[in-house]
Amino acid sequence: MVTQFFSKLSQNYIELLKDDEYYDVTIEVGEDPNVKIFRAHMNILCYRSPYLRRILKSNKNNNDNVLTHIKLSNTSPEIFQIVLEYIYGGILSLDEKDISDLLKVLATADKLSLQELVDYLQGYLIENKSEQLEQYFEFAQQISSNSNNLLKLQEFCTNLMVQSPEKVLKSLNFTSFPEKSLISLIKSNDLQMTEIEIWEHVLKWGLAQNPTLIPDPKTWSDDDFKTMKNTLQHCLPFVRFFCLSPKEFSQKVRPYQKLLNQQLYEDLLNFYLDPESVSSHNIQLPRKIKINENIEEVICSLIVNSGIVSTISRWIDKIVINDNNFNESYLPYKFELLLRGSRDGFTPKKFHELCDNKPNTVTFIKIKGTEEIIGGYNPVIWETPQTSSWGKTKDSFIFSFKNKNNFKDAILSKVINSNYALLFSSISGPYFGGDININASNEFVNYDTTEYYINFYEKKIRDIEGKFIVEDYEVFQIIKK
Repeated sequence: MVTQFFSKLSQNYIELLKDDEYYDVTIEVGEDPNVKIFRAHMNILCYRSPYLRRILKSNKNNNDNVLTHIKLSNTSPEIFQIVLEYIYGGILSLDEKDISDLLKVLATADKLSLQELVDYLQGYLIENKSEQLEQYFEFAQQISSNSNNLLKLQEFCTNLMVQSPEKVLKSLNFTSFPEKSLISLIKSNDLQMTEIEIWEHVLKWGLAQNPTLIPDPKTWSDDDFKTMKNTLQHCLPFVRFFCLSPKEFSQKVRPYQKLLNQQLYEDLLNFYLDPESVSSHNIQLPRKIKINENIEEVICSLIVNSGIVSTISRWIDKIVINDNNFNESYLPYKFELLLRGSRDGFTPKKFHELCDNKPNTVTFIKIKGTEEIIGGYNPVIWETPQTSSWGKTKDSFIFSFKNKNNFKDAILSKVINSNYALLFSSISGPYFGGDININASNEFVNYDTTEYYINFYEKKIRDIEGKFIVEDYEVFQIIKK
């Protein structure tokens, strides 16, 4: 039988730490004006801290029989006192210590190679103080990225960046991130950011590393592009350029084309001119952005869900939908409800009162007696002219969904005669080119003519042409987030 008396042993060693008689090492901790000299014992330090053992061994070889003196300038005396009590007595008091102090203790323990204390503090902070740890993310990320030993804290920081980038990239000075931390973030398949946001943040980080560069690439010389390319050379391979919309590529990537490998840029040009011309073999798949289960956070709708909203958003941005991305979320727009028939009424008067003069609107129509949803996108404004007139646009489209949960089989029909894309009339609601016709006998009564025919849009979106009954309809204005 073995009985262990650790409590008394710990107490005796703490008393030894406070003793002024038998010490053989002095440790100068801190920087002016906050400096303190600690007295300690070589044998204890050597057996408890591999880091201090290396220093003491070196000093002993050079200074035989001379009192050893160590300097630790990057640690505060208050934090070192906590760590020294752990070294001597195996005790750690966490009472009334804020997260900042605990992170400093962890950093000091890591520096002194106190693995037991490192493992304990990482687990304690992550399991018990995760919310407070988020508030000190920048500090936590800094100390973990500077160590090869704080793997749990590194994982916590990476997961936080991936799952909640708005708490990190959009709120903190991420431009101070080490390169390896930025790469760890942008290579993640689960990063909850749009690809254009990722590209813009990579550029912002690169500019921060080269403060003499003017942000406008139009002013850059060939040497400036070369400097920036060298800075971003390890980051660029993890930006998924093929997942951008044509508009994003044209406006946000083309000005920086000299940063990219020439073959990559040629492939991108070909892809956006003709998506089927480029092999998908070496193209990275879109990130696994979670579709928001709470539709109220995406769109306040009684008709559609976030899957339909994601599909509509891709169509607006001219992103080709395929097997690789149809089930992934794409929510770059806020859908602001302008009108709901069951709430505001079904008269032309109310439609024009709530929807006129607002660009970029999407109409969703639920057809009574079915689960079918049809509608259209109008990139220009609705108007109420004195005399009915056609609205011209080449970017409008109409669509249909068999039901709100089946967006894979949705039908997109683009306008083919832009001169007759829309109809503006005081007795009409959202009227798409004679294809989706919504009229009333006058502006004050409910719609009495609701029909679908194929006229000025390319594809047939319903199996049956002719009249249908509107169960409800909603009109949204879309606004870039």
